[in-house]
Amino acid sequence: MPSCKNLLLAMVLRNRRRKSKSKRQKLTHNERKSLLSESAPTEEEEEDGAGFKLKTRETSREHGVQPLGNLYFVNRGAVNVRNTGLGYLHGLTDELVVDILGLLDATSLGNLAAVNKSLYIFANHEPLWRNLVLDELKGEFLFAGSWKSTYVAARHPKFQLTGAGESVLKIRDFYSDYLFQSWLCANLEMKPEWLERDNIVRVRGISVEDFIAEFEEPNKPVLLEGCLDDWPAIGKWSRDYLIKVAGDVEFAAGPVDMKLENYFRYSDGVSEERPLYLFDPKFAEKVPVLDSEYDVPVYFREDLFSVLGNERPDYRWIIIGPSGSGSSFHIDPNSTSAWNAVITGSKKWVLFPPEVVPPGVHPSPDGAEVACPVSIMEWFMNFYGETKNWKKRPIECICKAGEVMFVPNGWWHLVINLEESIAITQNYVSRRNLLNVLEFLKKPNAKELVSGTNDRENLHDKFKKAIEGAYPGTIQELEKKAEEERRAEEEKVTFWDSASDSKSGAFKFSF
Repeated sequence: MPSCKNLLLAMVLRNRRRKSKSKRQKLTHNERKSLLSESAPTEEEEEDGAGFKLKTRETSREHGVQPLGNLYFVNRGAVNVRNTGLGYLHGLTDELVVDILGLLDATSLGNLAAVNKSLYIFANHEPLWRNLVLDELKGEFLFAGSWKSTYVAARHPKFQLTGAGESVLKIRDFYSDYLFQSWLCANLEMKPEWLERDNIVRVRGISVEDFIAEFEEPNKPVLLEGCLDDWPAIGKWSRDYLIKVAGDVEFAAGPVDMKLENYFRYSDGVSEERPLYLFDPKFAEKVPVLDSEYDVPVYFREDLFSVLGNERPDYRWIIIGPSGSGSSFHIDPNSTSAWNAVITGSKKWVLFPPEVVPPGVHPSPDGAEVACPVSIMEWFMNFYGETKNWKKRPIECICKAGEVMFVPNGWWHLVINLEESIAITQNYVSRRNLLNVLEFLKKPNAKELVSGTNDRENLHDKFKKAIEGAYPGTIQELEKKAEEERRAEEEKVTFWDSASDSKSGAFKFSF
């Protein structure tokens, strides 16, 4: 974990100081010089880990796992109990060990935890118990402070292993980067330097015509202020209000459906790397009063997918999540543009233009799959810093309550909630991106690319036919305009561009 070096070395120094106090000893001059030469923080920096701060939530369920690098700073002859406990299996990666344990049921995990210190750590890894809860209990659970406690409380209520009552052993001399990083990413606060950069254009009171000319047609993000002032939802959508109007209605939260009251109980008590994110596309049908308490901002009211009526793909969602929840890098579905309105809370946005693939993201050549193997917090720790020196740096901002983010089609974006947040987002098709959407929907692998509908193969034909019926001649006019713009661009080619072979040795990232 090279990007966490300062934090880890700070922990080493603190541990050594604690040990030295108990033994009435101090670090030698050479020891201190060695650590400081590795960019360890000064004493003034140690309390926040050179800019890293842990959340103030209870972290007593951390079993004493340390990063592997710490093993090299302890006394000679120290043994990693991780390896001794695994025996012949110690050569397996930690990730593979966790994957294997994921095949076990709860009883087997519980028995395995009693074998030795190493297996106690692995068998209590929270994501294992999270999967058991979500697979077996679905959304019918009451979060009890940890996923293991939640499972035990549901299956064996007599034990009542909840909250501070859960017995947690502290294991010494267990070193694992994989397990430590999972805990670290779940408990780190966002660094101030990750929140400082704000280079998006902000506008207030702009006309629809100017919005189209300055942002939608050139496909540029913008943050819109003041266009939610008339929404009843602003100042009204509190926790209590939403729970009251939703009642027993269940909303999609990750792979399960949950009542809002149960979801808020979960979000209050959870501290994990990838919190469940409530992201429901049917909220307006489930609770019609919510549909009446917001309105589409004037800039986005031309939504051509509406010609499909009930057959249109999913296009609007209510989004609720605790601090640290969010969406890792992705491009919005079906080549649509989107707007995202924050009702309560705040969100950090990072956006890259379509031609710039964010670091740490690996799209397949056909675009059908996007691999982003790191969590949001891990991306900030390991990749964010390198974007500072990029020629095409990302667009960034913090979007607060009452503000709206416009996300043009094709733009990569990551969003993380800085506090508990409630938002509404919609994807839409206007005349500015209609041709892009039609081209996307007719790709040979459209079946794998199209989302939000059960009829992926026929969506292009249905949509094009509906547009031609509702707006005759529109597609032809847009195609003609696009061709004229293409020719105009070609005429702008300079002598040197025309004299050189632009395809020679060229490399183009496509997906």
